[in-house]
Amino acid sequence: MTFTVKEICQKIWNLEEKYELNHKEIQDCYPWQLIRMYLYYEITRKTNVFESAQQSSLSLLDKVESFLPFAKNSVLSNPLSGNETVDVLIFDHPRKVICEDEYQDSYSYFLNDTLNDYGKSFETIESPYLNKHFRNNANIKENHVKFNDRILLGSFIHKSRNRGKVPFTEEEKRFIDTVKNELESIFKIEIDLFRIIEDHILNFQYDYKKYIELLQKRKPKQVFLVVAYENKALVAACKKMGIELIELQHGTISPYHLGYSYPENTMKINNEIKEIEYFPDKILSFGDYWKNSCPFPIDKENIISMGFPYFEENSKTYMKIAENKNKGNDEENKENGETNQKQMLFISQGVIGKYLSKLAYEIAKNINSANNNDKNYNFIYKLHPGEYGTWKENYDYLTKAVTEFNNFTVIDKSEPPLYELFAKSNYQVGAFSTAIYEGLAFYCKTFIIDVPGVEYLDDLIDKDIVKKVKNSEELINYINNENLSIQEYDKDYFFKNFDKTIFKDILK
Repeated sequence: MTFTVKEICQKIWNLEEKYELNHKEIQDCYPWQLIRMYLYYEITRKTNVFESAQQSSLSLLDKVESFLPFAKNSVLSNPLSGNETVDVLIFDHPRKVICEDEYQDSYSYFLNDTLNDYGKSFETIESPYLNKHFRNNANIKENHVKFNDRILLGSFIHKSRNRGKVPFTEEEKRFIDTVKNELESIFKIEIDLFRIIEDHILNFQYDYKKYIELLQKRKPKQVFLVVAYENKALVAACKKMGIELIELQHGTISPYHLGYSYPENTMKINNEIKEIEYFPDKILSFGDYWKNSCPFPIDKENIISMGFPYFEENSKTYMKIAENKNKGNDEENKENGETNQKQMLFISQGVIGKYLSKLAYEIAKNINSANNNDKNYNFIYKLHPGEYGTWKENYDYLTKAVTEFNNFTVIDKSEPPLYELFAKSNYQVGAFSTAIYEGLAFYCKTFIIDVPGVEYLDDLIDKDIVKKVKNSEELINYINNENLSIQEYDKDYFFKNFDKTIFKDILK
């Protein structure tokens, strides 16, 4: 049986309503809220809705070698050490980008300078990405950074030692078994729901205790966090301590993103709407568009359009190229080193990478053949950072493309910058990456491939801002139509300029 993302979400919501899952307390916590996103990923993987992400896996040697840095960081950069207090704690995104010759989190990097401007003391707690910290060590102390390795390592050890020892009651076991059987019946797959719940409860219990300890030491007035749905213990600890927790938007939000989307019927208990316990107090969004992007379980007034400072700052260099492209100023673009050659940019994601790479090859082959290889097009395939090290083994069609066509390039590193690629591209092709919205801001005519997850962009498709395509032939027919109809849109609607006055009010 084949499911769409929309169908999977709807079936999960129906179960939530039937069993009041979001408010079911087990072992002094709300485990369904803990596992909601994890379970969604597990179902989409086991039903073959999404492919497995094509990123490098960690070998046993990698894991052994990474243990020593974990142990070292747990001692030398322990967030639980010291008794200094701060106004603000920041939990940034583990994945970093090079910005001003330094590894930084693109979603929260602006906080350092802004908090300094307003005289606020702060500390950043950083988690590793693929078991490594991508940061210039010389600047750790200067930037008030500590590593979260101590809590993560302790949590892993706690879970390993106590798995199978959680004292579930017979009633709790029967309830979990009932939900498990229904999930398996609906999706025709096997799900070890008991193990999933137990692991998440063990992690939550340890992490919650340590975050309470951290908050008691630092005494922050506010906590800023990226990806709250992966840090539920921190959210719970902040609520317990009465500390405002504010999430910084880090990606696409849609009605089918279970990290944010809680239809009213999923929040009820005895027909009364109840608070979702592990959800941030506020979300600072990229722009006004996102305020209505899904049914949030908090009031609209707490979804605050604040902008995306990284995009704003780093797009300036290339925006003039994009504006000239949009106006058809070919001569001015030539002066800037541009050509009349049309460029098509493919935005890859691990879960749809095999399909997209095959589509890219077919498009390049058909266009090159139709144009008798006169090179009117340049094809760029931009890999996700998680695909950099594995694409040659996983994507045969990309290897064929770069071998057969000298106008096909695979980008498997951070240079040239993505925003430069957008500025110079006439078209972008992708699925549901946040980068699609950034490409729209650079006036790229946008094609969304009809794969699972396309529902994330239903709103843009319905408004005719992007075109949904099923195959290479349909896309080529669109671009051969010189009067391709794309609805105009306000790019600032997605990413407004950063407003420091709004942020000042938030700090108050």
